[in-house]
Amino acid sequence: MRAAESKKATGVRVLDLREVTSFTDYFVICSGSNQRQIQAIADAVNEELAAEGRKAISVEGYNHAEWVLADYGDFIVHVMSPAARDYYELERLWRHAKTVAFDAQAAS
Repeated sequence: MRAAESKKATGVRVLDLREVTSFTDYFVICSGSNQRQIQAIADAVNEELAAEGRKAISVEGYNHAEWVLADYGDFIVHVMSPAARDYYELERLWRHAKTVAFDAQAAS
């Protein structure tokens, strides 16, 4: 989350999916205002996690950068344009998931 926020990601949310599905534990969802920012956010997240020894299993949508999905196994990072986020409404689709509270200041 720190990495995404360092690139000015907006609307950062973490959903706890452990009681809802078995394919992952968490979704991290955030938005970027344009293609370059979305790619920069995805790059920053990837770099921070790589420094911690975590590599993405797969990354989808990076070149088009309307919705970049990076699968890290235990969690999936979604970096979306505002239009894609409004259209797909992941928070509504996964409304039974708990929202994880976090303090962006403490995470810095």
